[in-house]
Amino acid sequence: MGRVNEIISVFGEMFPNAECELNHTNSLELLVAVMLSAQTTDKSVNILTKNLFNKYKTPKDYANADLLELQNDLRRIGLYKNKAKNVKTMAKLLIANFDSKVPSSQVELESLPGVGRKTANVVLSVWYNVPRIAVDTHVGRVSKRLKLAYKNDSVLKVEEKLMRKLPKNKWSETHHQMIFFGRYHCTARKPHCDECKLKELCRYPNI
Repeated sequence: MGRVNEIISVFGEMFPNAECELNHTNSLELLVAVMLSAQTTDKSVNILTKNLFNKYKTPKDYANADLLELQNDLRRIGLYKNKAKNVKTMAKLLIANFDSKVPSSQVELESLPGVGRKTANVVLSVWYNVPRIAVDTHVGRVSKRLKLAYKNDSVLKVEEKLMRKLPKNKWSETHHQMIFFGRYHCTARKPHCDECKLKELCRYPNI
């Protein structure tokens, strides 16, 4: 079995049901949740959005919100002032440019404030079932430890290398499994190396 196939196989054994852990019921909720998740845990976002999504249900709700009130609604997470501004402006652009619908193309998604490549990739993969690999801190760390990328590779470079090395029909699935692997097993500190089936392929503790 090749190295990449071995990695994919172990990921599949460990986390066969890995999926996006941000709670959402529609594309707008997913987009907002991913925007809020920057430098914040999914758990913290899910606690906040439980009330947020009951209060704001449409782009118009966010667009018409008082900015200070929206900031207060987001206060429990990091960078809440900037995130509130981006969410409000994003909603205005959805109304003006996209008939109040979350767009389904990379370019259109990235035209929205607060939406970078990673956020766009998550929305495309999770909601629109477009094969994508979103490189967050977990995917980046795991890729470098398992020699799928180099230590100094940028986020974009890691994404490009993963797209070359992984079968396209496995991109989205493997992306979620890598997040789970990094979040619950190959953690930044004190990874579970003793019980890891991939430790012979790993650079840790050098990365």
